[in-house]
Amino acid sequence: MKTTVLTSLLLASTLIASFGVASAADCAKAPVTVGFLPKLDTDPYFQVAQTGAEEAAAEIGGKAIKQAPSQATAEAQIDFINNLVSQKVGVIAISANDANAVAPALRRAEKQGVKIVSYDSDVATNSRTLFLNQAAGDSLAEMMLESMGQLINYEGDFAILSSTPTATNQNAWIDFMKKKMAADKKYSKMKLVQVAYGQESEQVNQQQALGLAQAFPNLKGIIIPAGIGLPAAARAMEQAGLLGKIKLTGLAPATLIKKYIQDGSVQDIWWNVKDLGYLTYYAAQAVAECKVSGKEGETFTAGRLGSYKVGAKGEVLLGPAKIVTPSNVEEFKF
Repeated sequence: MKTTVLTSLLLASTLIASFGVASAADCAKAPVTVGFLPKLDTDPYFQVAQTGAEEAAAEIGGKAIKQAPSQATAEAQIDFINNLVSQKVGVIAISANDANAVAPALRRAEKQGVKIVSYDSDVATNSRTLFLNQAAGDSLAEMMLESMGQLINYEGDFAILSSTPTATNQNAWIDFMKKKMAADKKYSKMKLVQVAYGQESEQVNQQQALGLAQAFPNLKGIIIPAGIGLPAAARAMEQAGLLGKIKLTGLAPATLIKKYIQDGSVQDIWWNVKDLGYLTYYAAQAVAECKVSGKEGETFTAGRLGSYKVGAKGEVLLGPAKIVTPSNVEEFKF
């Protein structure tokens, strides 16, 4: 009996030791290559974010590469996840087109030794370590709704022109706006008439914006929480002579719609996009080195941005966004 117990204890000790060695071997000892997988290759938002990632990688001797689909679909992203695994990147940083559809591929990548973080648009929490968020989702949604309220004097019909029906972050923002309108009397005279989708395409966004104007003759405004959609819709509405009569707000690089902001036809909610990429690379490196595991309260340092704390469900916030108006548009370089 004693021999059996002793043998079992020795076996357990051996297993624990072997797991410990394997775990240590999984932790990077030097800067890694981070493969960035945004929603869409041609989106200028992600191109600017990538410059921040490359800046961070250069600071510590690592590498940031970007691969992205030409169509904003989960299926396309899954192929790129597999490609990045085959390239033996240390970490994949993904902005998801569909939080759940890409999750199995990400979990397979993790089993092959690749760490996972998400940025901009989250994935299922059980398929990544951290989510690098540009700002608290509720605050962005509230700012977009407040901006629309300011533009139409808190009264009248408005629509939302989102990106795709499966976009995680945009769906959460839309849900929050609906709940906020129902709960806050300030918005009692505002009516959301339709949610449409631009499919991450300039042409489709232009068509949808004009279609909303035609379908709802009393339309006063459109909220467009998509970096491609807001500039495209603004150009289409301007060409149709509708901009100003119909106000626009949402999320987009401020410089792309600067002239419309300056004339009061458009507002914007924005932040430092380059810093999001910069923060994501440093966070990915911290995950690769096992300095961060996604537990609430953990901290890591992100170069010139300083120290960051991991929040609930592994979320890390870049910082507060701003409503961009004629009075502060010059602050934004992108």
